[in-house]
Order: sequence, then C-alpha cells, then structure tokens
Amino acid sequence: MHMGIDYYNILKVNRNATDDDLKKAYRRLAMIWHPDKNPNTNKSDAESKFKQISEAYDVLSDPQKRQIYDLYGEEALKSGRRFNNNNHQNPNPNFRFNPRDAEDIYAELFGGSDAGFRNGESSSVKKAPAVENVLGCSLLDLYKGAKKKMKISRTVLDSFGKIRTVEEILTIEIKPGWKKGTKITFPEKGNQEPGVIAADLVFIIDEKPHDIFTREGNDLLVNQEISLLEALTGKTVELTTLDGRHLVVPVTEMVNPGYELTVANEGMPISKDPRKKGNLRIKFDVRYPSRLTAEQKSDLKRVLGGS
Repeated sequence: MHMGIDYYNILKVNRNATDDDLKKAYRRLAMIWHPDKNPNTNKSDAESKFKQISEAYDVLSDPQKRQIYDLYGEEALKSGRRFNNNNHQNPNPNFRFNPRDAEDIYAELFGGSDAGFRNGESSSVKKAPAVENVLGCSLLDLYKGAKKKMKISRTVLDSFGKIRTVEEILTIEIKPGWKKGTKITFPEKGNQEPGVIAADLVFIIDEKPHDIFTREGNDLLVNQEISLLEALTGKTVELTTLDGRHLVVPVTEMVNPGYELTVANEGMPISKDPRKKGNLRIKFDVRYPSRLTAEQKSDLKRVLGGS
C-alpha cells in the first residue's frame, strides 16, 4: 500500500466498496461530524474530521480519482505527476486533482430528507419539539465542575429512508457554579422521523441535596450547634469545605440564637467568573443545658448577677 491518507479506512469501508456503500458510509459519518452537529465539542476537530470524510468520499466516488488513488496513493493523486514506471501506464496523463467543497458534497448527499429545508425550498418542514431530561448533579459537581457521559439511544433515517436505532454517548460539561435549571442543548440529537427535523435534546440541571451545605444563590449555608458556654465565651468552628479543604473560623462575638457569621469567598463559584465565589454563611444554634444543679445556678447568679 502506498503511503499517505487511507481513504478507505477513513470511511470505514473495504477496498471493493460499491457506490452505495460509499454513500451510506459518508452519510453516517457526516451526521456525526458535520460542524453544525458539534456545537459542544471542539469545533476545529469536527471541521477537520468532516473535511477528511468529504475528501475520502470525493476521491472514492469518482472512478477516475479512485483508479489513480488505488494504483499510486494519495500523494501521487494530489501532485498530479505523470507515472511511467514499467508496470503501470498513467490512466490519464492530463489529470488534475480538484478537490470538491465539503459542504457541496454534504448538500448533494442529503438531498432527500433535509437538504430541501437547508436550501430553503420548503418551509413546511417541521422541527420536532425539544426533548427535555433532568440531569441530577451533586453540589460537589456544581462546585468543581464535572464531565458527565450520557448514553442515548435514538432513531435515525438511513440513506434509504429506513428508520433504525443508534446508540451514542454524549459528553455534558458541567461548569463550576451552574445553578439548578441551567439548560444544555444538543441540537437535533432527538429521534429522526421522515419529513420532520430531529428534535433538540435538552438536559436541565437539577441539584441533589447535600448532607451539610445548603445553597442559596451563590452562597453556601451551614448550620452549627454550639453550647451555651461556647456562645458566651467564644469558640473556633472547624469545617471541611465541599472540595475537602480544612477551614478554621474563629468566633469572637457573643453568639445569640440565630446569629449568622459570614465567611467571604467560601461559597459557590460564580459561573460567569469562577475565580469569584459567593459567601459561606454559618448559622448558629445555641444548645442550652437541659438542667442545672443548685450549685451551678448559684455560681451563674454570682457571675452573671451584675450583668
């Protein structure tokens, strides 16, 4: 085999693939890699992959280009040099390789179901209503950010207009600080049916309750119980943050029931600028002794009597 790009491998077809095999393979891959279908992945990756499959289809679906490619490989095809080794005659010495535009190939091959819609001929094509799914995230996911992989199964139309089911894995990138109700849309990843544009697939963020912290906007709230003695004489509160750091907060004021202590910048990240954070608010609950001995009462009277 000659060096250079392996077009058969790019389209995942064997070397004696028919015209029909090539169309099917191209359509399947173009559905996955067309830049419009990849708004959430790396755009330039999708674009280069899409160009590759278009080039592979362009060469293999053209009998003349394919013949030269099969005999001499991709570099020879593109350099257009003449081949006069003893075994082969150049099938066409005047041949020039002119690559076709990837979007033209796409429009031509999707001429059935949705190219009419693309070219604006028929505005009667309806788009199926969006399919919404709730995506439960832990408070830690929303604090640190996370990647979640979702396996979806959807129906698509093959090149003959037959409906079949395909499975696909979508990666949802959760950004630090996202709130409940945030929507992530994957365009046209719903089921495809004849004459209807596939629905958008929408994931809606939901926040699972946390054992210790409660979220309010960009703030985190935590309840802290302290004894009456600590309320009167001071205490150091020790907490573990959502991301596992050890936090020591000195309480210097006298604590009344319902007192709140604010620790700046220890709340949730703010999604527009995750370097900034909301506040951590510590709500105190004072635990009173259930009973006092006569001796304790007289001691307290002595100490607090004048206050």
